[in-house]
Amino acid sequence: MAELASHAHIVIIGGGAVGTSCLYHLALAGITDVVLIEKNELTSGSTWHAAGNTPNFTGNLNLMKLQNYGSRLYNTLGETVDYPINRHMTGAVRLAHTKERMQEFEHVASMANAAGMDMEVMSAEAMRDTYYPMMEIHDLKGGLWDSEDGDIDPAQLTQAFAKGARDKGAKIVRFTKVTGLSQRADGTWDVTTDKGDIHADIIVNAAGYYADEIGRMVGRDIPMVTMSHQYLVTEAIDELAALDKEIPLLRDPDDSYYLRQEGNGLILGPYEWQATPHWLEEGTPEDFAFQLYPDDLERLEWYINAACERVPILATGGVQKVINGPIPYAPDGLPLVGPAPGLTNFFEACVFTFGICQAGGAGKVIAEYITEGETELDLWMLDPRRFTDYATKTYATVKAIEVYQNEYAMHLPHRPWPAGRPAKTSPLYDRLQARGAQFGDFGGWERPLWFAREGDRPEPDLTHGRPHFDDAIAAEVKTVTEQAGLLDLTGFTRFELSGEGAADWLEWMIAGALPRTGRVALAYFCAPSGRVVTELTVTRFSDNHFWLIGPAAGYWHDRDWLRQHLPSDGSVALDDITARYGTLVLAGPRSRDILAAVADEDVSNEALPWLCARPVTIGMARGRVLRVNFVGELGYELHLPVETMGAVYDLLIAAGETHGLGQFGMYAMESMRLEKGYRAWKQDLSSEYTPLTSGMDRFVRLNKPDFIGREALTQQAQEGPKQRFTVMELEPDDGTEAPYGSPILDGDVVVGLVTSGGFGHRTGKSIVFGYIDRQLTAEGQELLVDVFGRMRKATVVPEVIFDPRNERLRA
Repeated sequence: MAELASHAHIVIIGGGAVGTSCLYHLALAGITDVVLIEKNELTSGSTWHAAGNTPNFTGNLNLMKLQNYGSRLYNTLGETVDYPINRHMTGAVRLAHTKERMQEFEHVASMANAAGMDMEVMSAEAMRDTYYPMMEIHDLKGGLWDSEDGDIDPAQLTQAFAKGARDKGAKIVRFTKVTGLSQRADGTWDVTTDKGDIHADIIVNAAGYYADEIGRMVGRDIPMVTMSHQYLVTEAIDELAALDKEIPLLRDPDDSYYLRQEGNGLILGPYEWQATPHWLEEGTPEDFAFQLYPDDLERLEWYINAACERVPILATGGVQKVINGPIPYAPDGLPLVGPAPGLTNFFEACVFTFGICQAGGAGKVIAEYITEGETELDLWMLDPRRFTDYATKTYATVKAIEVYQNEYAMHLPHRPWPAGRPAKTSPLYDRLQARGAQFGDFGGWERPLWFAREGDRPEPDLTHGRPHFDDAIAAEVKTVTEQAGLLDLTGFTRFELSGEGAADWLEWMIAGALPRTGRVALAYFCAPSGRVVTELTVTRFSDNHFWLIGPAAGYWHDRDWLRQHLPSDGSVALDDITARYGTLVLAGPRSRDILAAVADEDVSNEALPWLCARPVTIGMARGRVLRVNFVGELGYELHLPVETMGAVYDLLIAAGETHGLGQFGMYAMESMRLEKGYRAWKQDLSSEYTPLTSGMDRFVRLNKPDFIGREALTQQAQEGPKQRFTVMELEPDDGTEAPYGSPILDGDVVVGLVTSGGFGHRTGKSIVFGYIDRQLTAEGQELLVDVFGRMRKATVVPEVIFDPRNERLRA
C-alpha cells in the first residue's frame, strides 16, 4: 500500500468511481503528481452497491453528451488499461404511457441523433417484436430504443480507472482518513490525515456521501442529503436462462422503475413515492463502508406489482437479495462538478445520484477545469455555484425528496416544482400574490410568472404546448405595449466597483468599451479562449465608480470570477450589494408619465435619455433609475433599497391608475425579449460561444490595448466564426414551440441547434433562436427545425423583428 507523500500537485479525496475517474483523466492529461486519498477501500461508499446502469438518456443535451462520453469510454477502458471489466451493451427500451411522454422521447432522440448517438422512437408493437417480446404493451403509446445503453460492473470500473492512473504514475493511498484542511496565504492547501500531513496545490472533493463533511472543513455548506435507494435481485428465471443473449434494459418512467437482466435473473429498481432521507440529525456515520440499510420492501410493493404486470416472467423469480444503499442527492438531483464557490484551488466532483454513468464524464470535466481553466461543454447545470445561500440543509432535504419522487418525471415547460419554496421573496411578494401572481423560482428568488385574472385556472396543464393561460400572457403583453406594465425583478446579482484603479481594471476585464459617466452598457467578460464567461450590465456613476448587475442565478459564479481577478494592490474595491437593493421594471408608452408623477427628479427624454442612469427619489426612497429594460418598450429599471420597495410600489400603482398600469410577469417578458433578439444567459449566451459567435460584435473592441480573451477573439475575427447566432421564424403549428436543443436542419443535414423558442404576442410569430453554420445565416434562408419529431419550416429573419430601429425604446 502506497505511503502518504509530503506534497502533491493535486489531492483527490474519495476513492469511488468518480474519484478514480478524476485521477485517471488527470493522468491522461499528463498530470501524474496526484494523490488520491480514500478513508477505506476503493468503492466502499456508494460505488460498490450501485446497479451499474449506463444510460445516455436525459433531457439536457450537454449532460447527455457527457454520459455518452463515459459510456463509450467504458466500452474500451478494460482493454486500454489491461483490466477485465464486465460490460454489457444490451441496449434499452423506454416505455411511454402518454402523448407527452412520446413527445419527450421524440425531442431527446432528435438531440441524441444530432449529436451522433443512436436513439429511435418506436411504436409499442415494433418495440415488443424487435427487442422485448416478453413485455405487455396494451396500455402503451410507444417507446424509445437506445442501442448504446447497458450496464457495467462498478467495482471493476473503479479498479480499471485506478490501474490506468497508477500505470501512468499517479498514486492511491487507502485506509487514510482526511481530518482537516487549511489554506495557506499562497492559495495552496495543507491536508491533515490520520496517517500524517500532505501539502497540495489543488484539492478535489470526490468524497461521495461524505462530501459535506469535507466541505465543512473549508467552511463550505454543501447542499446535499443522503437518500436510500432499493433494488431487488431475483433468482434465476428459466426463460432468461434459455436465451443465447441478454435482454435489453427496460425503463418504465411513467411507473417509475427500471428492470434489467443480472445473470439469469432480473434487477428491479423503483424510485418510489416514499422517498427516504437518512442521517439528517445524527450526521453521516463515522464508518459506513460496504454497508447497507435494512430491507424495506413494503415501500416497493406497488412498483413490484406494476413491473410484474408489464413483464410477467418477473413474477416467476423469487427474490434472491435486496440492496438498500445510500445515494447522495443535490437539490436538483444533479451532481456538483467544478470550482467550489468562494474558494480557490478547490474543486468538487461529488453528490452523484447516478455516479456510474456520469463518472467517466466527471473525470474529463475536472481534468479540463484544472488543465484548461474551462470545459469543452457548457455544464452550468452541474456547476456547484448554481446553488447559493438559500440552499440550506432543510432546502436540500425537501428538494431531494421531491426529485427522488419524480426521478422519471418530465420537466414540462410550465410545470411547477413547489418543494423548498418560497426560499427568497421580495417585500412585494404578498402584494403580488394578492393580485393573482403565479410565481416561479429564479436563482432561489420568487418572481411572478403570470397573473391569474378572475376565472383563470392557476394550475398549468402538464403539456409541451403553450399553456392554457396563454391569453392572460397575451393580455399582459398588450398592456405593456399599449399602456404600461410593472414587474418585480428583485434578485439581480449586484456589485459596486470603486477605487482609483476601477476603470482600468474593468477595461481589462471586458471585451467592449466602458460606458461614459451616467451611461449604461452591456459588457461581456471572456475567458482567455474568447468564450463568454458572463454578461453583466455596467452602470458608470463617475470615473471610477460602477455598478455591475447580472442574473440572479449567476450570483456566486459572477462573484467568484470578479474576485479572483481583482488586483492585489488594493486599488480596486468590489462590494457585494446584492441583498441591499430590489428592482422594479416599469415599461410601456405611458411609463414616463407614471414615473414623472412620483419622482422628484426630471425624467423627461432630455434629462434621462435611453441607456442613461440617474439618481431618483420617489417618496422617501432614494435609488437609481436606469433607462433600460428587457422588453423593448420605453421603460425603466428602478433600483431601490429593499426596505422601500413596498412604499414605492404603492405610489406607482396609485399614479398608474389613470394611465392603464397593469402587472406583467416573466412569461410576458420572455415573449417580448424574443421579438427583440435579446439573448438569455446560459441559454443563448453559452460558455461554448464567443461574443462574435453570439452576434455581439458591437460589444467587442479589438482595438483596445488588452483585455482577457483579446488574442483569441482577434484570431476568430480574422477567420470568421464557424457558426453564428441566428433568429428564425417558425411556421405556424398547433401551439407547440421549439424547445432548447431542437436540431436545425438544411435538408437532412443538421446545421445547428435551437437555444430559445417561443411565441411573440406583439408580432404573432413563433420565434426561434439558434446557432447555425455561418453560410446559412442570410435573411430569407429556409431551414427545418425538428420540433418533437415533426419537421417544421423555419426562415431566417432579421435579428430584431419588433421595432428594429428601437424607436419605442428611444421615445
